[in-house]
Amino acid sequence: MDTDPSSSGNWRFAQCFGDKGEVEDITEADIISTVEFDSTGNYLATGDKGGRVVLFERNESKKGCEYKFYTEFQSHEPEFDYLKSLEIEEKINKIKWCKRMNSAHFLLSTNDKTIKLWKVFEKSLRVVSESNLHDGQRPLPPPTAQSHLRLPRMAHQDNIIAAVPRKVYSNAHAYHIHSISVNSDQETYISADDLRINLWNLNISDQSFNIVDIKPANMEELTEVITATEFHPSQCNLFMYSSSKSNIKLADMRDSALCDRHAKLFEEEEDPSNRSFFSEIISSISDVKFSHDGRYILSRDYLSLKIWDINMDTRPVKTIPIHDHLRGKLCDLYENDCIFDKFECVWGGDDKHVLTGSYHNYFRIYDADTLNDVVLQADKSAFKAKKIGGPLPGNKPGAKNGARSSGLRDAMQMETLDFNKKILHPSWHPRENTIAIAATNNLFLYSAA
Repeated sequence: MDTDPSSSGNWRFAQCFGDKGEVEDITEADIISTVEFDSTGNYLATGDKGGRVVLFERNESKKGCEYKFYTEFQSHEPEFDYLKSLEIEEKINKIKWCKRMNSAHFLLSTNDKTIKLWKVFEKSLRVVSESNLHDGQRPLPPPTAQSHLRLPRMAHQDNIIAAVPRKVYSNAHAYHIHSISVNSDQETYISADDLRINLWNLNISDQSFNIVDIKPANMEELTEVITATEFHPSQCNLFMYSSSKSNIKLADMRDSALCDRHAKLFEEEEDPSNRSFFSEIISSISDVKFSHDGRYILSRDYLSLKIWDINMDTRPVKTIPIHDHLRGKLCDLYENDCIFDKFECVWGGDDKHVLTGSYHNYFRIYDADTLNDVVLQADKSAFKAKKIGGPLPGNKPGAKNGARSSGLRDAMQMETLDFNKKILHPSWHPRENTIAIAATNNLFLYSAA
Protein backbone atom coordinates (compact mmCIF):
# COMPACT_ATOMS: atom_id res chain seq x y z
CA MET A 1 0.00 0.00 0.00
CA ASP A 2 1.59 3.25 -1.11
CA THR A 3 0.67 6.51 0.52
CA ASP A 4 0.50 10.04 -0.75
CA PRO A 5 2.59 12.71 0.97
CA SER A 6 -0.44 14.33 2.60
CA SER A 7 -1.44 11.14 4.42
CA SER A 8 2.14 10.27 5.38
CA GLY A 9 2.44 13.50 7.34
CA ASN A 10 5.85 14.24 5.82
CA TRP A 11 7.79 12.41 8.51
CA ARG A 12 11.45 13.34 8.50
CA PHE A 13 14.52 12.59 10.55
CA ALA A 14 15.20 15.30 13.17
CA GLN A 15 17.97 14.18 15.55
CA CYS A 16 20.10 11.29 16.69
CA PHE A 17 21.82 10.82 20.05
CA GLY A 18 24.42 8.16 20.79
CA ASP A 19 27.59 6.65 19.42
CA LYS A 20 27.36 6.31 15.65
CA GLY A 21 29.86 3.45 15.40
CA GLU A 22 29.21 0.05 13.83
CA VAL A 23 26.81 -2.42 15.46
CA GLU A 24 29.60 -4.92 16.10
CA ASP A 25 31.49 -2.40 18.27
CA ILE A 26 28.58 -1.62 20.58
CA THR A 27 29.02 -2.23 24.30
CA GLU A 28 26.12 -4.25 25.71
CA ALA A 29 25.63 -1.73 28.55
CA ASP A 30 24.93 1.07 26.03
CA ILE A 31 21.93 -0.65 24.42
CA ILE A 32 18.76 1.38 25.11
CA SER A 33 16.10 -0.75 26.81
CA THR A 34 13.27 1.78 27.29
CA VAL A 35 12.26 5.27 26.10
CA GLU A 36 9.49 7.50 27.46
CA PHE A 37 8.21 11.09 26.95
CA ASP A 38 6.79 12.84 29.99
CA SER A 39 3.17 14.12 30.01
CA THR A 40 4.18 17.52 28.59
CA GLY A 41 6.52 16.20 25.91
CA ASN A 42 9.17 18.69 27.01
CA TYR A 43 11.28 15.95 28.56
CA LEU A 44 12.34 12.55 27.31
CA ALA A 45 13.91 9.70 29.30
CA THR A 46 15.87 6.66 28.15
CA GLY A 47 17.13 3.72 30.20
CA ASP A 48 19.84 1.31 29.10
CA LYS A 49 21.21 -2.12 29.91
CA GLY A 50 23.96 -0.54 32.00
CA GLY A 51 21.39 0.74 34.54
CA ARG A 52 21.71 4.40 33.49
CA VAL A 53 18.86 6.86 32.97
CA VAL A 54 19.50 9.73 30.53
CA LEU A 55 17.11 12.68 30.39
CA PHE A 56 16.69 15.10 27.48
CA GLU A 57 15.04 18.52 27.55
CA ARG A 58 13.25 20.37 24.74
CA ASN A 59 15.55 23.00 23.29
CA GLU A 60 13.31 26.08 23.32
CA SER A 61 15.90 28.24 21.60
CA LYS A 62 15.62 26.21 18.37
CA LYS A 63 12.73 26.22 15.93
CA GLY A 64 10.97 22.93 15.37
CA CYS A 65 11.51 19.86 17.46
CA GLU A 66 14.93 19.60 19.00
CA TYR A 67 16.10 18.14 22.30
CA LYS A 68 19.31 18.60 24.26
CA PHE A 69 20.99 16.57 26.97
CA TYR A 70 19.58 17.40 30.41
CA THR A 71 21.18 14.99 32.89
CA GLU A 72 22.27 11.40 33.39
CA PHE A 73 22.37 9.25 36.52
CA GLN A 74 23.04 5.67 37.52
CA SER A 75 19.65 4.27 38.51
CA HIS A 76 20.46 0.62 39.22
CA GLU A 77 23.59 -1.40 39.96
CA PRO A 78 24.12 -5.13 39.41
CA GLU A 79 23.12 -7.15 42.49
CA PHE A 80 23.35 -10.72 43.67
CA ASP A 81 20.56 -12.63 45.38
CA TYR A 82 22.44 -14.90 47.78
CA LEU A 83 19.35 -16.88 48.78
CA LYS A 84 18.59 -17.92 45.21
CA SER A 85 22.15 -17.66 43.83
CA LEU A 86 20.88 -15.32 41.14
CA GLU A 87 22.57 -12.37 39.51
CA ILE A 88 20.20 -9.42 39.13
CA GLU A 89 20.99 -7.32 36.09
CA GLU A 90 21.14 -3.55 36.31
CA LYS A 91 19.22 -3.23 33.00
CA ILE A 92 16.36 -0.69 33.14
CA ASN A 93 13.18 -2.48 32.02
CA LYS A 94 10.78 0.47 32.20
CA ILE A 95 10.66 4.18 33.04
CA LYS A 96 7.41 6.01 33.86
CA TRP A 97 7.12 9.74 34.57
CA CYS A 98 4.86 11.05 37.32
CA LYS A 99 2.93 14.21 36.50
CA ARG A 100 4.90 17.29 37.45
CA MET A 101 3.54 19.04 40.56
CA ASN A 102 6.36 21.50 41.23
CA SER A 103 9.77 22.46 39.87
CA ALA A 104 11.14 18.93 40.42
CA HIS A 105 10.60 15.91 38.18
CA PHE A 106 9.62 12.51 39.59
CA LEU A 107 10.03 9.29 37.66
CA LEU A 108 9.87 5.57 38.36
CA SER A 109 12.51 3.24 36.99
CA THR A 110 12.71 -0.52 37.43
CA ASN A 111 15.06 -3.39 36.74
CA ASP A 112 14.06 -7.05 37.20
CA LYS A 113 13.53 -6.79 40.96
CA THR A 114 13.66 -3.23 42.33
CA ILE A 115 11.62 -0.12 41.50
CA LYS A 116 12.96 3.33 42.41
CA LEU A 117 11.27 6.73 42.58
CA TRP A 118 13.73 9.40 41.47
CA LYS A 119 13.50 13.11 42.17
CA VAL A 120 15.36 15.21 39.59
CA PHE A 121 15.74 18.89 40.38
CA GLU A 122 17.91 21.95 39.84
CA LYS A 123 20.17 22.61 42.79
CA SER A 124 22.10 25.76 43.51
CA LEU A 125 25.76 25.05 44.23
CA ARG A 126 27.13 27.44 46.84
CA VAL A 127 30.72 27.82 48.00
CA VAL A 128 32.42 29.74 50.81
CA SER A 129 33.49 33.05 49.28
CA GLU A 130 34.70 34.93 52.38
CA SER A 131 36.01 33.68 55.69
CA ASN A 132 38.36 34.67 58.50
CA LEU A 133 41.30 33.48 56.41
CA HIS A 134 40.20 34.74 52.98
CA ASP A 135 38.40 37.85 51.72
CA GLY A 136 37.40 36.33 48.40
CA GLN A 137 40.39 37.75 46.56
CA ARG A 138 43.45 36.93 48.68
CA PRO A 139 44.43 35.11 51.89
CA LEU A 140 44.20 37.05 55.17
CA PRO A 141 46.30 36.72 58.31
CA PRO A 142 44.50 34.99 61.20
CA PRO A 143 42.38 37.45 63.23
CA THR A 144 44.12 38.67 66.35
CA ALA A 145 41.13 40.16 68.19
CA GLN A 146 37.65 38.90 68.89
CA SER A 147 36.15 41.90 67.10
CA HIS A 148 37.93 40.89 63.88
CA LEU A 149 36.12 37.55 63.71
CA ARG A 150 33.46 37.36 61.00
CA LEU A 151 31.01 34.78 59.76
CA PRO A 152 31.92 33.01 56.52
CA ARG A 153 29.90 34.15 53.50
CA MET A 154 28.45 31.78 50.94
CA ALA A 155 28.15 32.70 47.27
CA HIS A 156 26.24 31.09 44.41
CA GLN A 157 28.66 29.31 42.08
CA ASP A 158 26.57 27.20 39.71
CA ASN A 159 23.26 25.42 39.09
CA ILE A 160 23.49 21.64 38.81
CA ILE A 161 20.87 18.99 38.05
CA ALA A 162 20.67 16.56 40.96
CA ALA A 163 18.98 13.13 40.96
CA VAL A 164 18.03 11.61 44.32
CA PRO A 165 16.25 8.28 44.95
CA ARG A 166 13.29 9.26 47.14
CA LYS A 167 11.83 5.77 47.51
CA VAL A 168 13.05 2.23 46.82
CA TYR A 169 10.33 -0.41 46.38
CA SER A 170 11.91 -3.86 46.65
CA ASN A 171 11.37 -7.50 47.64
CA ALA A 172 7.81 -7.69 46.30
CA HIS A 173 8.32 -9.77 43.15
CA ALA A 174 9.47 -13.36 42.93
CA TYR A 175 9.79 -13.11 39.14
CA HIS A 176 11.17 -10.45 36.81
CA ILE A 177 9.28 -7.12 36.71
CA HIS A 178 8.39 -6.28 33.10
CA SER A 179 5.75 -3.52 33.47
CA ILE A 180 4.98 -0.53 35.65
CA SER A 181 2.12 1.94 35.20
CA VAL A 182 1.27 5.08 37.17
CA ASN A 183 -2.40 5.59 38.03
CA SER A 184 -4.29 8.69 36.88
CA ASP A 185 -4.73 9.64 40.57
CA GLN A 186 -0.91 10.10 40.73
CA GLU A 187 -0.94 8.40 44.13
CA THR A 188 -0.64 4.73 43.20
CA TYR A 189 1.03 2.58 40.57
CA ILE A 190 1.11 -1.08 39.57
CA SER A 191 4.06 -3.35 38.85
CA ALA A 192 3.81 -6.70 37.09
CA ASP A 193 5.92 -9.82 36.70
CA ASP A 194 5.04 -13.06 34.89
CA LEU A 195 2.53 -14.24 37.49
CA ARG A 196 1.55 -11.34 39.73
CA ILE A 197 0.53 -7.68 39.67
CA ASN A 198 1.14 -5.52 42.76
CA LEU A 199 -0.46 -2.20 43.68
CA TRP A 200 1.74 0.36 45.42
CA ASN A 201 1.22 3.73 47.03
CA LEU A 202 3.96 6.06 45.79
CA ASN A 203 4.58 7.26 49.36
CA ILE A 204 4.86 3.79 50.93
CA SER A 205 7.85 1.70 49.91
CA ASP A 206 7.65 -1.22 52.35
CA GLN A 207 4.13 -2.40 51.57
CA SER A 208 2.26 -3.40 48.42
CA PHE A 209 -1.03 -5.18 47.70
CA ASN A 210 -1.17 -8.20 45.44
CA ILE A 211 -4.16 -7.53 43.14
CA VAL A 212 -3.64 -10.24 40.49
CA ASP A 213 -2.13 -13.67 41.12
CA ILE A 214 -2.30 -16.30 38.38
CA LYS A 215 0.29 -18.63 39.93
CA PRO A 216 -1.14 -22.18 40.03
CA ALA A 217 -0.76 -24.34 43.14
CA ASN A 218 1.33 -26.71 41.07
CA MET A 219 3.76 -24.94 38.75
CA GLU A 220 3.61 -27.88 36.33
CA GLU A 221 0.06 -26.75 35.55
CA LEU A 222 1.22 -23.29 34.46
CA THR A 223 -0.31 -22.48 31.06
CA GLU A 224 0.03 -18.71 30.73
CA VAL A 225 2.00 -15.72 31.99
CA ILE A 226 1.26 -12.00 32.28
CA THR A 227 3.08 -10.06 29.55
CA ALA A 228 2.10 -6.38 30.03
CA THR A 229 -0.17 -4.18 32.13
CA GLU A 230 -1.45 -0.60 32.11
CA PHE A 231 -3.79 1.63 34.10
CA HIS A 232 -6.74 3.30 32.36
CA PRO A 233 -5.77 6.93 31.51
CA SER A 234 -8.68 8.54 33.40
CA GLN A 235 -10.58 5.95 35.48
CA CYS A 236 -8.35 5.13 38.42
CA ASN A 237 -10.17 1.88 39.26
CA LEU A 238 -9.57 0.21 35.87
CA PHE A 239 -6.45 -1.49 34.58
CA MET A 240 -5.74 -4.16 31.98
CA TYR A 241 -3.21 -6.90 31.58
CA SER A 242 -2.31 -9.08 28.62
CA SER A 243 -1.22 -12.69 28.62
CA SER A 244 0.80 -15.14 26.57
CA LYS A 245 -2.52 -16.78 25.64
CA SER A 246 -3.38 -13.94 23.26
CA ASN A 247 -5.98 -12.31 25.47
CA ILE A 248 -6.39 -9.01 27.33
CA LYS A 249 -8.22 -8.82 30.65
CA LEU A 250 -9.79 -5.61 31.90
CA ALA A 251 -10.02 -5.53 35.70
CA ASP A 252 -11.97 -3.28 38.06
CA MET A 253 -10.48 -2.69 41.52
CA ARG A 254 -13.92 -1.70 42.86
CA ASP A 255 -15.18 -5.27 42.34
CA SER A 256 -12.84 -6.99 44.77
CA ALA A 257 -9.44 -6.66 46.38
CA LEU A 258 -8.08 -9.54 44.28
CA CYS A 259 -8.75 -8.88 40.60
CA ASP A 260 -8.27 -12.44 39.32
CA ARG A 261 -11.85 -12.30 38.07
CA HIS A 262 -11.72 -9.90 35.15
CA ALA A 263 -14.51 -7.50 34.21
CA LYS A 264 -13.95 -8.07 30.48
CA LEU A 265 -11.94 -10.48 28.36
CA PHE A 266 -10.75 -9.35 24.93
CA GLU A 267 -9.99 -12.44 22.88
CA GLU A 268 -10.26 -13.46 19.26
CA GLU A 269 -10.97 -17.08 18.36
CA GLU A 270 -8.08 -18.61 16.45
CA ASP A 271 -8.70 -20.09 13.02
CA PRO A 272 -7.92 -23.83 13.46
CA SER A 273 -6.60 -24.03 9.88
CA ASN A 274 -3.78 -21.59 10.75
CA ARG A 275 -2.63 -23.58 13.77
CA SER A 276 1.03 -24.61 13.84
CA PHE A 277 3.84 -25.47 16.25
CA PHE A 278 4.58 -21.72 16.61
CA SER A 279 0.98 -20.56 17.14
CA GLU A 280 1.23 -20.10 20.91
CA ILE A 281 4.53 -18.22 20.69
CA ILE A 282 3.52 -15.79 17.94
CA SER A 283 0.08 -15.10 19.44
CA SER A 284 1.53 -14.06 22.81
CA ILE A 285 0.82 -10.34 23.33
CA SER A 286 4.01 -8.37 23.94
CA ASP A 287 2.50 -4.93 24.67
CA VAL A 288 -0.87 -3.25 25.35
CA LYS A 289 -1.72 0.46 25.44
CA PHE A 290 -4.91 2.40 26.13
CA SER A 291 -5.69 5.25 23.74
CA HIS A 292 -5.42 8.65 25.41
CA ASP A 293 -9.21 8.93 25.65
CA GLY A 294 -9.45 5.41 27.13
CA ARG A 295 -11.88 4.22 24.45
CA TYR A 296 -9.58 1.88 22.53
CA ILE A 297 -6.86 -0.66 23.30
CA LEU A 298 -3.83 -1.27 21.09
CA SER A 299 -2.13 -4.66 21.37
CA ARG A 300 0.95 -6.07 19.65
CA ASP A 301 1.79 -9.72 19.08
CA TYR A 302 4.67 -11.06 17.00
CA LEU A 303 2.97 -10.78 13.60
CA SER A 304 0.35 -8.06 14.01
CA LEU A 305 -1.15 -5.00 15.70
CA LYS A 306 -4.75 -5.08 16.88
CA ILE A 307 -7.06 -2.22 17.85
CA TRP A 308 -9.89 -3.13 20.24
CA ASP A 309 -12.95 -1.11 21.18
CA ILE A 310 -13.29 -1.24 24.97
CA ASN A 311 -17.04 -1.84 24.49
CA MET A 312 -16.60 -4.83 22.16
CA ASP A 313 -14.60 -7.77 23.47
CA THR A 314 -15.44 -10.43 20.83
CA ARG A 315 -13.02 -9.32 18.14
CA PRO A 316 -10.69 -6.39 17.35
CA VAL A 317 -11.96 -3.43 15.35
CA LYS A 318 -8.81 -3.51 13.21
CA THR A 319 -6.07 -6.08 12.67
CA ILE A 320 -2.91 -4.75 11.06
CA PRO A 321 -0.40 -7.29 9.71
CA ILE A 322 3.18 -6.25 10.51
CA HIS A 323 5.29 -9.33 9.85
CA ASP A 324 3.34 -11.28 7.23
CA HIS A 325 6.54 -11.59 5.21
CA LEU A 326 8.10 -13.54 8.11
CA ARG A 327 5.46 -16.31 8.24
CA GLY A 328 7.64 -18.59 6.13
CA LYS A 329 10.72 -17.95 8.30
CA LEU A 330 9.28 -18.82 11.73
CA CYS A 331 11.48 -21.90 12.01
CA ASP A 332 14.65 -19.83 11.50
CA LEU A 333 13.38 -17.14 13.86
CA TYR A 334 12.74 -19.82 16.50
CA GLU A 335 16.28 -21.14 16.05
CA ASN A 336 17.87 -17.70 16.60
CA ASP A 337 15.40 -16.76 19.42
CA CYS A 338 14.06 -13.73 17.52
CA ILE A 339 10.55 -15.19 17.70
CA PHE A 340 10.61 -14.26 21.41
CA ASP A 341 11.34 -10.56 20.73
CA LYS A 342 8.91 -8.26 22.52
CA PHE A 343 7.91 -5.38 20.25
CA GLU A 344 6.18 -2.43 21.90
CA CYS A 345 3.45 -0.28 20.37
CA VAL A 346 2.25 3.30 20.95
CA TRP A 347 -0.66 5.58 20.11
CA GLY A 348 -0.10 8.98 18.54
CA GLY A 349 -1.00 11.95 20.73
CA ASP A 350 -4.23 12.45 18.72
CA ASP A 351 -5.26 8.75 18.97
CA LYS A 352 -5.47 8.70 15.16
CA HIS A 353 -2.16 6.97 14.49
CA VAL A 354 -0.36 3.94 15.86
CA LEU A 355 3.31 3.01 15.72
CA THR A 356 5.30 -0.18 16.13
CA GLY A 357 8.72 -1.50 15.18
CA SER A 358 10.17 -4.29 13.08
CA TYR A 359 13.54 -5.74 12.06
CA HIS A 360 16.43 -4.08 10.21
CA ASN A 361 15.58 -0.90 12.18
CA TYR A 362 12.31 -0.42 10.27
CA PHE A 363 9.26 0.99 12.01
CA ARG A 364 5.77 1.67 10.74
CA ILE A 365 3.21 4.39 11.43
CA TYR A 366 -0.42 3.59 10.58
CA ASP A 367 -3.49 5.74 10.23
CA ALA A 368 -5.88 3.99 12.63
CA ASP A 369 -8.89 4.63 10.34
CA THR A 370 -7.61 4.06 6.81
CA LEU A 371 -4.63 1.82 7.75
CA ASN A 372 -2.47 3.82 5.32
CA ASP A 373 1.07 3.36 6.54
CA VAL A 374 4.47 4.97 6.41
CA VAL A 375 7.61 2.84 6.67
CA LEU A 376 10.71 4.54 8.05
CA GLN A 377 14.14 3.28 9.00
CA ALA A 378 16.01 4.46 12.10
CA ASP A 379 19.39 4.03 10.52
CA LYS A 380 22.67 5.90 10.19
CA SER A 381 21.81 6.65 6.57
CA ALA A 382 19.09 9.00 7.90
CA PHE A 383 21.51 11.52 9.38
CA LYS A 384 24.00 11.02 6.54
CA ALA A 385 21.21 11.98 4.12
CA LYS A 386 20.40 15.01 6.27
CA LYS A 387 24.01 16.18 6.25
CA ILE A 388 24.39 16.00 2.46
CA GLY A 389 20.84 17.13 1.78
CA GLY A 390 19.85 13.96 -0.06
CA PRO A 391 16.62 11.98 0.20
CA LEU A 392 16.17 9.30 2.81
CA PRO A 393 16.76 5.75 1.57
CA GLY A 394 13.71 4.20 -0.06
CA ASN A 395 12.11 7.48 -1.11
CA LYS A 396 11.31 8.20 -4.71
CA PRO A 397 13.41 10.92 -6.38
CA GLY A 398 11.94 14.32 -5.80
CA ALA A 399 9.90 13.26 -2.79
CA LYS A 400 10.44 14.99 0.53
CA ASN A 401 12.35 13.14 3.24
CA GLY A 402 10.12 10.37 4.50
CA ALA A 403 7.15 11.35 2.36
CA ARG A 404 6.97 8.23 0.21
CA SER A 405 8.11 4.91 1.48
CA SER A 406 7.20 2.20 -1.03
CA GLY A 407 10.91 1.54 -1.50
CA LEU A 408 11.34 0.79 2.20
CA ARG A 409 8.19 -1.33 2.21
CA ASP A 410 9.66 -3.45 -0.59
CA ALA A 411 13.00 -3.63 1.24
CA MET A 412 11.23 -4.99 4.34
CA GLN A 413 10.24 -8.09 2.38
CA MET A 414 13.83 -8.85 1.31
CA GLU A 415 15.84 -11.86 2.39
CA THR A 416 18.69 -9.69 3.67
CA LEU A 417 16.97 -8.39 6.82
CA ASP A 418 19.36 -7.98 9.74
CA PHE A 419 17.57 -9.55 12.71
CA ASN A 420 20.11 -8.10 15.14
CA LYS A 421 18.79 -4.63 14.33
CA LYS A 422 15.29 -4.20 15.72
CA ILE A 423 13.05 -1.39 16.88
CA LEU A 424 11.52 -2.63 20.14
CA HIS A 425 11.05 0.61 22.10
CA PRO A 426 9.25 3.68 20.66
CA SER A 427 7.56 6.65 22.36
CA TRP A 428 5.26 9.32 20.89
CA HIS A 429 5.11 12.95 22.00
CA PRO A 430 1.74 13.46 23.79
CA ARG A 431 0.83 16.66 21.94
CA GLU A 432 2.55 16.71 18.56
CA ASN A 433 3.85 14.48 15.80
CA THR A 434 7.28 13.79 17.23
CA ILE A 435 8.48 10.27 17.94
CA ALA A 436 11.49 8.87 19.77
CA ILE A 437 12.88 5.54 18.59
CA ALA A 438 15.46 3.42 20.42
CA ALA A 439 17.67 1.70 17.84
CA THR A 440 20.29 -0.41 19.65
CA ASN A 441 22.48 2.25 21.32
CA ASN A 442 21.09 5.26 19.43
CA LEU A 443 18.07 7.44 20.11
CA PHE A 444 16.42 8.71 16.92
CA LEU A 445 13.90 11.54 16.81
CA TYR A 446 11.52 12.01 13.88
CA SER A 447 8.93 14.73 13.41
CA ALA A 448 6.17 15.55 10.95
CA ALA A 449 4.86 18.88 9.78
